[in-house]
Amino acid sequence: MLGFLRNWRRKRSLRRSTLDAALWRRVTGALPFLQGLSAEEWQRLHDYSVLFLAEKEMHGARGFTPSDTVRVSIAVQACLPILNLGLDAYQGWVGIVIYPGEFRVRREETDETGVVHEYEDELSGEAWPGGPVILSWQDIRLGGAGYNVVIHEFAHKLHMSRGDMDDFPAAHADMARAQWLAAWEAAYARFCGQVDRGMDTVIDPYASADPAEFFAVLSEAFFTLPHAVRSTYPELYGQLVLFYRQDPAARLPV
Repeated sequence: MLGFLRNWRRKRSLRRSTLDAALWRRVTGALPFLQGLSAEEWQRLHDYSVLFLAEKEMHGARGFTPSDTVRVSIAVQACLPILNLGLDAYQGWVGIVIYPGEFRVRREETDETGVVHEYEDELSGEAWPGGPVILSWQDIRLGGAGYNVVIHEFAHKLHMSRGDMDDFPAAHADMARAQWLAAWEAAYARFCGQVDRGMDTVIDPYASADPAEFFAVLSEAFFTLPHAVRSTYPELYGQLVLFYRQDPAARLPV
């Protein structure tokens, strides 16, 4: 019954959509990693974006008012990773908070002696389990090949729905779980070794922080810098193709 009502609401939202065609072309035209999508994929991305805007609530923070351009830009980039997974992959939460720039959060950390240290961390994005996604519009605008804060934070949301954030997310049921984990563990160990030795890396060294960050950073690079990911981590790239059910390197020019 709940599924029937959800599908009915979605069909109604699509019929009543007021998404401006010129705005859609302007926003998507500024995102080069969307090149190569088929006509069917473009239509699905459009429909998912309309439904995303209808089902999620976006609020500005620190005096920021999200314009239609801001809202559509976030929706499009959030929906790309789930293009072949379905909008239900983002079930269970509704809020998106948008700051004009980086924002500060207070952290607590306990050292090995049991002493608790408090500090402030400056972030461009954050995803809360069961809660909102928080984004910096300035960092969204600064996105480029290999860096995309929207895809990064929504990859965290997918991870949260698929297992422990202290480990890599679970593979889909139709994937070989052992191969999925082996590819991640081998790539992560290699990457952390490179960072420890001070070597230049294709992706942000921040990805060495923990498995969750490695997954999120690899996900944003997978969609925006796919040829480099495929060249550097061919086995892991193949697993990401199976996980996201997309092959960005096959549709994007080198």
